[in-house]
Parts: sequence; C-alpha cells; structure tokens
Amino acid sequence: YKNNAGSGGVMSLLQQIISDAKAMEVEALHGEQEAQKAYEAFVKETNGSVESKQKDIVNKSQQKAKSETDLIEAKEAKEGVILELEQLSKYNAELHSSCDFILKNFDLRQTARSEEVEALRQAKAILSGANFQEFLQG
Repeated sequence: YKNNAGSGGVMSLLQQIISDAKAMEVEALHGEQEAQKAYEAFVKETNGSVESKQKDIVNKSQQKAKSETDLIEAKEAKEGVILELEQLSKYNAELHSSCDFILKNFDLRQTARSEEVEALRQAKAILSGANFQEFLQG
C-alpha cells in the first residue's frame, strides 16, 4: 500500500475535478435553460411585434387607399369647380358687354322713347276728336 498511499492526493484531485465538472455541467445546464427561456420570450415578443407591425401595415395601406380615393375625388371636384368658374366668367363678360351697350345707348334710347310717347299722345289726341285744324295747317 505504500504505492497507493501516495496516490491519495491524486485521487482527491481527480475527485475534485469530477465534482467541479459535475458542478460546471449543472451550471451549464442551468445557463442553457435560462438562455432557452430568454430565447422563447424573445421569440414570443418578436412574433407579437411582427403581428402588430403587419396590422399597422394593413391599416395604413387602407388609410392610404382611402386618402388616394379622396384625393382623386377632390381633384375631380376641383376640375368641375374650375369649369363652372370659367363658364360663370364667360357669362359675366357677356352680361358686362350687354350692360355696357345699354348704358352707352341709354340717352339715345330715352330720347327715342320720349318721342314715341309724344307721338302716341298726339295720335290719341287726334283719335279722341281733338282739333284737326291745327294738324292740317301745320
């Protein structure tokens, strides 16, 4: 046993290495389990985030489509309003020229109307039995 008596230090060293290896294995397994849990939580959170972003994309796509439709309708309405304004402007110019003609010839027309009224009065007086002698001598 003298040969084995000196081996006690080596055996205890081997025993120490074995127990350290088991402790490291337990620690590694525990770390792996923690990492697995963290990974699963990360994947779950990421999947939730992806779903949320996909829903946002769908909602924003719908909003964009509605906005584009509204824009097209607004452009069409604008074109209609512009056309209507052009027509009103043309009508305004026609009315303006008509009014200018009436204002320009107002005095002439008023004189003509006055002469016409006077001629009608004379005709009425003649037909009413007025003195025909005044007109015959004239």
